[in-house]
Amino acid sequence: MRLDQRYSGNVFLLSSDDYDGARAVIFGMPMDFTVSFRPGSRFGPARIREMSVGLEEYSPYLDRSLEDIRYFDAGDLLLPFGNAARSLDIIGDYARRLFADGKLPVGLGGEHLVSWPIIREAHAAYPDLAVLHIDAHADLREQYEGEPLSHATPLRKVAELIGGGNVFQFGIRSGSRDEWAYGKANTRFYPFEVLEPLKKVLPELAGRPVYVTVDIDALDPSCAPGTGTAEPGGVPFAELLAAIHAIARSDVRVVGCDLVEVAPAYDPTEQTPIAAAKLIREMLLGFVK
Repeated sequence: MRLDQRYSGNVFLLSSDDYDGARAVIFGMPMDFTVSFRPGSRFGPARIREMSVGLEEYSPYLDRSLEDIRYFDAGDLLLPFGNAARSLDIIGDYARRLFADGKLPVGLGGEHLVSWPIIREAHAAYPDLAVLHIDAHADLREQYEGEPLSHATPLRKVAELIGGGNVFQFGIRSGSRDEWAYGKANTRFYPFEVLEPLKKVLPELAGRPVYVTVDIDALDPSCAPGTGTAEPGGVPFAELLAAIHAIARSDVRVVGCDLVEVAPAYDPTEQTPIAAAKLIREMLLGFVK
């Protein structure tokens, strides 16, 4: 795959055609092959882009406009349908080349397993990497129904690769008993809340490279019903937005990010992809320095 090639027609609001001059690269990962409940997140990246046209370029939160930065939208990567292992290899190879080119990867999912190869490549590029994980689910299983490649396993893989003390998990409100025990014993585990514990840990990560992965189901289903495994009891949109801004205003160095698990078919109001598009806008404006 060429890095400067666009693989689908629609692009995120104000995306540039200039890969070389871009600081960040948006790319979609249309994969939902291992989901355990409702499929459909492979359609998330395209719908997020379509909803982005309803946004203003300017963020009054950050006093910055998309006109102030350059980013390239590669469209959706071409992934072989049903082949999770090969798809992860393609995603990882693409991310590795983005890191080599000094770009900030901004991934659109797709199921949460797609984050794993990007984080693996981020760690290869930045050995002292820390991961900020905002989600309803712990994603700390070793396998799900005998399958180690599952959207229930990516953060376990990450913790085993970079060390659980470098994995910061926020907003978790669902998981098996074993996952809960593993999180409490091995990761920096902050269940049920997002913003307040995040603000407390950001100072200790000052200066470090950080990867941010956000599952849209961290939000309560009342404001984001369009996801595969909706979990009641989540945070409101304003809190998740404030969390992104807290990261942006901190002294951490964000080297990559993603937003996953938008499944538009379950939300005829389209508030979920609209919320996701706004979060991506704020990530771009906050993380691209």
